[in-house]
Amino acid sequence: MDLITTDVPSRPNLSTDEQGTRNGDHIEFSNGTCALGEILIARSSIGICAILFGSNAEELEGDLAARFPDSNLIRNEHGLRDDLSKVVRFVAAPNAGLELTIDMRGTPFERRVWNALRTIPVGKPLTYAQLACRISEPKSVRAIARACAANPIALAIPCHRVIGHNGTLTGYRWGIERKLALINRETATVRSIIASSASAMCRPSDV
Repeated sequence: MDLITTDVPSRPNLSTDEQGTRNGDHIEFSNGTCALGEILIARSSIGICAILFGSNAEELEGDLAARFPDSNLIRNEHGLRDDLSKVVRFVAAPNAGLELTIDMRGTPFERRVWNALRTIPVGKPLTYAQLACRISEPKSVRAIARACAANPIALAIPCHRVIGHNGTLTGYRWGIERKLALINRETATVRSIIASSASAMCRPSDV
């Protein structure tokens, strides 16, 4: 993994192979800390291509290098400061939303699943079977589970919002504890919004 500390003034045109990877491109990254532990975000010339959780910076940077072995990885804390702040803020308060331009790199099927994941509202998890029906692939539950596990962009592609048919959490690339924490935070946010709306409707109007 070739890490340098200077910004890149320009980026070359990149070619994309059938797996959605790009050879020889530059990926900038930055580490930080959120309510769920250490986090790393990475951005290509197109958009955010990775949001990863981990135990420490070394683990995260190793994960990034393994996911993008043909890319030039460049630490750019200043350039990614705003995006990192958005991610940290979203973890703390999901009602804030997470507006990021993303660069999805995967097979056509994986990208179909990931796009479907992005349509799942905060606080309203789906089962794998429901997600399969949403993309018109009702017999592809296992393949969908694998696509969720391959997702490199946590939160912005919310694979944590998919659960087992009986409500079990099943697996999560970054740990069941984080998945539970994310679902609980998002569910609490939705309940709070509903309660606030109901309270406002019950107030006598000013006449």
